[in-house]
Amino acid sequence: MGESMQTQISRVTTGIQGLDQILRGGFPQGRLYLLEGPPGSGKTTLSLQFLLQGLKQGERCLYITLSETAEELREVASAHGWSLDGLHLFELGSAEDALGNGRLQSVLHSWEVELDETVNLILGEVDRIGPSRVVFDSLSELRLLAQDSLRYRRQILALKQFFAPKSTTVFLVDDLTSTAEDRDGQLHSLCHGVVSLERLTLDFGPARRRLQVQKLRGVDFVAGYHDMVIRAGGLDVFPRLIANQHHDQFHGTPIGSGVDEIDNLLGGGPLRGTCTLLTGPAGSGKTNVALQYIWAACERGERCCIFEFDERVGTLLARARALDIDLHRHLESGQLEIMQMDPADISPGEFSWNIQRAVEERGCSVLMIDSLNGYVAAMPQEKQLMLQLHEMLSYLNQKGVVTFLVNPQHGLVGTMSTGNLNVSYIADAVILFRFFEAQGRIRKAISVIKNRGGAHEDTIRELKIDGRGLSLSGPLKEFKGILTGTPEFVGDSAALLGHPYAG
Repeated sequence: MGESMQTQISRVTTGIQGLDQILRGGFPQGRLYLLEGPPGSGKTTLSLQFLLQGLKQGERCLYITLSETAEELREVASAHGWSLDGLHLFELGSAEDALGNGRLQSVLHSWEVELDETVNLILGEVDRIGPSRVVFDSLSELRLLAQDSLRYRRQILALKQFFAPKSTTVFLVDDLTSTAEDRDGQLHSLCHGVVSLERLTLDFGPARRRLQVQKLRGVDFVAGYHDMVIRAGGLDVFPRLIANQHHDQFHGTPIGSGVDEIDNLLGGGPLRGTCTLLTGPAGSGKTNVALQYIWAACERGERCCIFEFDERVGTLLARARALDIDLHRHLESGQLEIMQMDPADISPGEFSWNIQRAVEERGCSVLMIDSLNGYVAAMPQEKQLMLQLHEMLSYLNQKGVVTFLVNPQHGLVGTMSTGNLNVSYIADAVILFRFFEAQGRIRKAISVIKNRGGAHEDTIRELKIDGRGLSLSGPLKEFKGILTGTPEFVGDSAALLGHPYAG
């Protein structure tokens, strides 16, 4: 039944790509909608974008403002680089206009003006202009005029009946400034749809905003919270990622790193459509191994993306050059894209949106997230972190992307713990990096402790990183203290590699 309704009723797009995706194409035309949220949550910006989208399509649009002046609206539009030319602004701000008796008062006092006279003045303006889109800002003024919840509800119902035969799509804006007792919960049932905006203040960083479609009759919309931001140019909404709605056919073939010894650890290399977790203490070689796979994929002509939380892009490129890996050439050709992420500024929803764009718009087939600590910092609500991370990695797996997730462990030498988050279960393969002591030197060890894609080596090898790249020793069999996080090699020194900086 819902699907048939969607095909019969034409849609009104909002001009906000993410919101239209959440609504499966836009709002059903000719209905009354409630847009609610506290001050600063983005209601005015969303409303203006909705009306400006109508102007682009040659429609007549009307903004009725009881709470803001026309000049304030123009300032908001100017901040986003918009022009309100062609948009009808009806500012109900003078008593003589409202009462029609020529009084000299310059401010509309809600408690002195009859509700019926005010509403009739508004409806007369609607009849005069004949708009297809209307924004009514805000309901708080009507609520004050009504002074009674029953009268207020009847007036909203009268508005709904007035607009119904006109095929006009109406936004009723509610700033939620009145108390819960004053607000009428039945307003939700009178409206065809309800969109709620929220503004969250974190302990550090900018405010976070999110959106939720609470109801939309006859539409199978994307439920739940969706992150959004307000930037110069308008409001961007990032639909919540649902992995099972994105699936591509692909062959789960292994990819190579260009270093056979590393590939052999995973039985030929990571498979397409899998996530490999590289975990170990800082400086143990995790990012270098991941960069080796990224470089090899670029050399094969694949598109790759690096989402960098921890290092500057310049530092990452310098690190690659020290390994004789030329990433700069692939950046210039477009094979590689490195995106610098700011954990204090980006929301998890926006990060997932960037991941999705990299895959679907730029064709990224090998992707690296460096590091998990940066992702955690971007999301203070830890309970939701694993769900969002699991959904994002499931999406990448279903698109056939090879994902490398770098996970620095706490402490200088590391332990078997991954901190407060158990991330190893969501990875298809886990490569463990360790420092070990031998002959008075600190060396690096690498081993694979899990590989869902097939067989893997269960040995421990020494990892050497120098100006000629990466190299591995043969299996080192005589270790003790592996599980303590500080293994010690007690075997024959002939099995060890030479000094990492020797010619």
